Amino acid sequence: MSIDWAKAEEKPDKKQAVEGRFLLDLRAKVNDLEKQLSETKIDLTGTQSNLKATEGKLEATTTDLNSTKSTHDSTKTELNETKSILEQVNSNLEDKIQTVNNLNSNLENINSKASELEEKLESKEQEFEATISSLSSELDASKAQINGLQSSTSESQEKIDNLTSEVQELNSKLTSTQEENTKLNEQLMELNNTLLQKDTSIQELSNNLSAKEKLIEAQTAHLDDVETELGELKPPEMGTGGFANDERITCPMCGSVGREIKQIEDKTKVLSYVGHIPMYAKKNVCKKCGYEF
Repeated sequence: MSIDWAKAEEKPDKKQAVEGRFLLDLRAKVNDLEKQLSETKIDLTGTQSNLKATEGKLEATTTDLNSTKSTHDSTKTELNETKSILEQVNSNLEDKIQTVNNLNSNLENINSKASELEEKLESKEQEFEATISSLSSELDASKAQINGLQSSTSESQEKIDNLTSEVQELNSKLTSTQEENTKLNEQLMELNNTLLQKDTSIQELSNNLSAKEKLIEAQTAHLDDVETELGELKPPEMGTGGFANDERITCPMCGSVGREIKQIEDKTKVLSYVGHIPMYAKKNVCKKCGYEF
């Protein structure tokens, strides 16, 4: 009887009657499975080792790839830089080619100008030769004139010697004249100093005279004030009819009298001179309204 796997699952604790051949088959199958499992484990272990080796190779390959990538990037950068440098070199080369072309054109112009200058130089050389010939003839004529001038120079030298002696005599006379002028200048300076001293004395006397004139004016004004006060204090004269009329000065503008009227000198009217001192006329001034009369 074979194993009833359904009953075993329903009642795992219940015993079943099984034939030996089924158990042997089951053991053989189990052995085969264990053998396959061990082989599978061995294969799995080898596969794992291979996988680890592959991972190491992959990491190394990744590292190499990264380094290769960085190298590629740097190479690409260098290539771009080289390309830009090459473009710049090309542009510089084009500029230089253009410059060379310009220089060639300038050289052609210079060559043409040089040929023109050579032609002009030849013509100038011809003119120069003609000029040299004319100058040579003029030089011969000048030599003849120089010979004539040398003969006249000796005569002029004698005249110069005579004039030199005359100049020396005049210089001696001039020296004596300068000495006399120096003496006269000294005398003139002494006279100027004397005159300056006299001017100073005259100025001092003038200042003293002005001070004295001011003092006289002040004293004259004071005397006028005193005379005015005395006139006011003077008693009236006695007449036949009693006291005389009041003859005091009255201001024609405001009618002020007495001490309100004062007398001052009229600087616009000079009566006479006492020496250098002028004597002025008198005029009345009202102290109240300021009217002059």
